[in-house]
Amino acid sequence: MKKPVVLVVMDGVGESSEELGNMVMKATTPTLDELKANDPFRIIKAHGTAVGLPSDDDMGNSEVGHNALGCGQIYSQGAKLVNESIESGAIYASETWKELVSGAKAANGALHFIGLLSDGNVHSNIGHLLAMLKEAKKEGIPKCRVHILLDGRDVPATSALDYVDQLENTLTDLNDASFDGRIASGGGRMQITMDRYQANWGMVEKGWNIHVHGEGRTFASAREAIETYRNEQPGVIDQDLPGFVIAENGAPVGPMKDGDSVILFNFRGDRALELSMAFDGDASFDKFDRGAVPQVKYAGMLEYDGDLHIPHKYLVNPPQIRHTLTELLVENGINEYACSETQKYGHVTYFWNGNRSEKFSEELETWEEVPSDVRSFDECPWMKGTEIADLVIAAIESGKYGFIRCNFPNGDMVGHTGNLYATEIAVETVDLELTRIRKACDEHGCILVVTADHGNSDQMLEKNKKGVVSVRTAHSLRPVPFIIHDPDERHEMDTESPFGLANVAPTVVELLGLKPYDCWEKSMLK
Repeated sequence: MKKPVVLVVMDGVGESSEELGNMVMKATTPTLDELKANDPFRIIKAHGTAVGLPSDDDMGNSEVGHNALGCGQIYSQGAKLVNESIESGAIYASETWKELVSGAKAANGALHFIGLLSDGNVHSNIGHLLAMLKEAKKEGIPKCRVHILLDGRDVPATSALDYVDQLENTLTDLNDASFDGRIASGGGRMQITMDRYQANWGMVEKGWNIHVHGEGRTFASAREAIETYRNEQPGVIDQDLPGFVIAENGAPVGPMKDGDSVILFNFRGDRALELSMAFDGDASFDKFDRGAVPQVKYAGMLEYDGDLHIPHKYLVNPPQIRHTLTELLVENGINEYACSETQKYGHVTYFWNGNRSEKFSEELETWEEVPSDVRSFDECPWMKGTEIADLVIAAIESGKYGFIRCNFPNGDMVGHTGNLYATEIAVETVDLELTRIRKACDEHGCILVVTADHGNSDQMLEKNKKGVVSVRTAHSLRPVPFIIHDPDERHEMDTESPFGLANVAPTVVELLGLKPYDCWEKSMLK
């Protein structure tokens, strides 16, 4: 090994010259500015195909970002992962699928599907739903009920009936004396069920009552509901259509009952978390009154939050990642250190190590967690930046570690609040702590590498097609910085080739003077 490497992940700090809502640009960041100006610097992709997602319209996130950072490879994630699981049949061989199917059959109950009905491939894909309906019949499920959320956001604004017809045609083909499949309820995604960031639990409550209890305005079919609402509200688009319940002979066709099973077939997590919390919640759940909660088996398509383990059960496992950077370092007998506060601790450990909860080596790996504050992060945008930097500096000063990594969550967690002023302070906090870490690296002969896992605080405002500016709390599609600071040597980078987060591990290994795995992506060094 040549010299130790210290990697700083500035979570949610993307790179863009666009000024609108760019709190990274607005923040006072003298150290980051100086590093970009004087040290080898380039931008790298942190979203879409660079992190294993289906297309470059897909936002990156901390989970897939740290997977890519930690393994030097691009593994299938999100929709692509689900596609492969369905095509291989692995989803139907999972313990969760078997449990839900056997439970519904034993109770002579229904298997319910809830999700966004479109092929937008951002939150869901109707193809996944249709495949599971066919498999459910094949495995002897007597009854399926589908609770549809109308899109009009990731697909054309008034295309709902195209997808309703596609689903109805499939159900017609499947229905016979042994199988009864029907649409049971629905509504626009911005009216019911699909809230995110716990901004409007009332949306979820409306969806819960419609899907679970069958309480709402009734119609004979989904087509009738959509056409009626469009006549009553000229110009309304699909995402804003009110909720509805399908009824027959005066009774809802698909309320949930004890013994039923429920699958949320969305694969993206942000708008799936709250409904999952409602289904998984025990008697202490207090976000809204759920009424009489039926005893059902519930699962999501994926695990939507790897830190909080929401939901408890899911159909498709995270990718089985092998040949990680940690494995290579352990093979070479190098001590490594990882730390962050609670909000991103799992990302620099579990996700970094390839979705592995255990260490590869208790002797060579040291993990430290700083407990996060339990409060809105915009109230304290500096979060635990000082404490994280203290730990990193102590690790540097110890001389024990060949590789040190940390994550500062500020740019992401505060960015999600939508508070621009607080996010500006959050980014400045990261820069302040970066100053301290750079000084320690210079004093103790370490190479400092600075990057991010995805963007967020770089795009806090967005303008719609009508020119109206609104606050944006989602991740951005922008690239992230990658900087190498070594006062003893200038490490020239390839600034022309397209690189992404998976190229970071090979670069770190080259800086350490080690040989990378053959299956890895290229190093960014010339």
